[in-house]
Amino acid sequence: MPTRITHWALVLAVSGSWITSKLGSSYFPYHVYCGYTVLILVVFRILWGFVGTRHARFAHFVCGPVRVMRYLRYLREHAIGAPAHHSVGHNPLGGWSVLLLLGLLLAQAGTGLFANDEIDNTGPFFGWVTEHGSNLLSGYHRRLFALIEIAVALHLVAVVYYTAVRRDSLIRPMFTGRKSAAQVPASEEIIGSRLGLAGLIVLLLVAALALAVHLAPEATLSVF
Repeated sequence: MPTRITHWALVLAVSGSWITSKLGSSYFPYHVYCGYTVLILVVFRILWGFVGTRHARFAHFVCGPVRVMRYLRYLREHAIGAPAHHSVGHNPLGGWSVLLLLGLLLAQAGTGLFANDEIDNTGPFFGWVTEHGSNLLSGYHRRLFALIEIAVALHLVAVVYYTAVRRDSLIRPMFTGRKSAAQVPASEEIIGSRLGLAGLIVLLLVAALALAVHLAPEATLSVF
């Protein structure tokens, strides 16, 4: 459940970040809070990749290039129809796409903390960098979103491909947390979601971010 909540919360937070960035400077505070949410969710998911449930851990689904190439060969040889191969969690290719998306979102949220809109709004950590540094990070912040759009588009294409071509729905398990018994051996079943640990990690991340924002030097674009 923590993985599924994180996934759908990221969908909402990233969408909110994009929408508020298009609505003008008066919506900047909402853009910042969406960015905070993205940052906390991504850092949580990274930590959860080490201490979470079995199929959420990176060690379970991130594999080496040989296994990825073997999986790509399988896809090429079995392009249409019901797959003979099922992954309980992410497949070898999907595992690397998770890392790519997390890396892009972490960089996007991180640069936003130091960015400015060259009008009258700044990120909460603007005071910790120089004017030139903030402008540089602002440029990265804008350009990174184009890469995120491409990564999300590829993600959606993959979901459609697996659902329509390979007859392997990826959407329902992301809502229910369940797959058929034919896809999940008894030894791979997860008994509990460890929600208590997940909640504690999120609370600590929120507290750490709030403290960092509180301690950040106050700054405005009046220094320009």
